[in-house]
Amino acid sequence: MIDDREAMQAALAQARLAAEAGEVPIGAVMVYQGEIIAHAQNCVIRHVDPTAHAEILALRTAAKALGNYRLAGCTLYVTLEPCAMCAGAMIHARLDRLVYGAADPKAGACGSVLPVLNHPQLNHQMQVEQGIGAEESAELLRGFFRERR
Repeated sequence: MIDDREAMQAALAQARLAAEAGEVPIGAVMVYQGEIIAHAQNCVIRHVDPTAHAEILALRTAAKALGNYRLAGCTLYVTLEPCAMCAGAMIHARLDRLVYGAADPKAGACGSVLPVLNHPQLNHQMQVEQGIGAEESAELLRGFFRERR
């Protein structure tokens, strides 16, 4: 049975792999019944696909693993606060819970910039927790962009 810190460490490992591949270092894992059922990293450059964010890829893999596009009972762990596209996909997937590391003051859709998740007019609400692994997530991003400038 994996706990929040272990799951976030697995997401951070995915983020490091993304950085090694030249992608923005964001990683994600999906947990169902205490086990990781999907892991993903940003692949927008490698897949030549603007939707290939770590969260979207983890949602796709988890849906295939469970044989259902509804991901009730699942928790998504991601190193950076999701954008509006990813937040919308999580709502449609009916995730139970989102845990993210660092806030994204430029594109975060979980309250930093946009309040997409748990908007009172939407038909699905999920538990959202932030801050687990935040400093390590933020440092990975800072280091990645520092090297590119």
